[in-house]
Amino acid sequence: MVKSALVTGAARRIGAEIVRRLHAAGYNIVLHYHRSATDAEALANELNAVRANSVRLLQGDLLETGRLTELVRQAAAFWGGLDVLVNNASGFYPTPFGAITEVQWNDLLGSNLKAPFFLAQSAVPYLRDRKGCIINIGDIYADHPIEKYSVYSLAKAGLATMTRALAKELAPEIRVNGVAPGAILWPEHDADLAKKAEILARIPMKRAGEASDIAKAVLFLVDDAPYVTGQMLVVDGGRSLFS
Repeated sequence: MVKSALVTGAARRIGAEIVRRLHAAGYNIVLHYHRSATDAEALANELNAVRANSVRLLQGDLLETGRLTELVRQAAAFWGGLDVLVNNASGFYPTPFGAITEVQWNDLLGSNLKAPFFLAQSAVPYLRDRKGCIINIGDIYADHPIEKYSVYSLAKAGLATMTRALAKELAPEIRVNGVAPGAILWPEHDADLAKKAEILARIPMKRAGEASDIAKAVLFLVDDAPYVTGQMLVVDGGRSLFS
C-alpha cells in the first residue's frame, strides 16, 4: 500500500520542496494550494511525469474553517486514507504594534494556528487508521519574536504549543512534531541587503539555509523517528543560540 501525504501551501518555496522530498521517498501527494494554481499544476505535472497519478491537486482557502473537514475528506479519498498531514501554509508579514487591525490578527492567527488545528482535528480519524503523523512548520520566531512581527510570532508560538498538546492527546496512535526554520528563504520582495547581512552575521554557520534542509527534517520526522513526538526540530544554523 502506497502511503499518502497532504501538504498545505505546497505549490511554492518550502512547501514545494517538502512535496518533492516526500514524493521521492515514495509517498503519493495531495498538494494543497490557495491562489498559486499555475505553480501547483506545474509541480504536479513534474512529479506525475516521474510516477504517474501520484500527485493530486486540492484548492482551498484555509481560513474558511467550515470547509476544512471536507478538504481533508477529499484528500483521504484520493487513495483511501491518509498517513501524513504537513501543516505548511502560513501567512507572514509585519504588524507594527499600535496599528494592528483585527483583519490582520484573524488572518495571521487563522493561517498559522487555527487552520492547522482544525485540519489536524479533521485528519485524526484517517491518521489513526494508518498510525500516521502530523508535522507542523513553525518558526524560530515562536521563541525569539522580532520587532514588528508580534502577531505572526505569537501565532507560531501557539503552533508550537499545539504540537506538544496534540502529541499528548493523540498518542500512541499518532505522532505530532514540528520543524522550526530559521533563515531559509528570504521573504519575497525583500531587497534590504544590509538587513540580510546582519542576520547572516549572527548565524554560527554564516549562511542561510535551503528549503531542502527543512524538507529533509520533515522526512526524518515522518519516516525515521518512530519514537519522537511532541518536538519542534529547530533548523536554523545555530541562529537561535544567540537570539
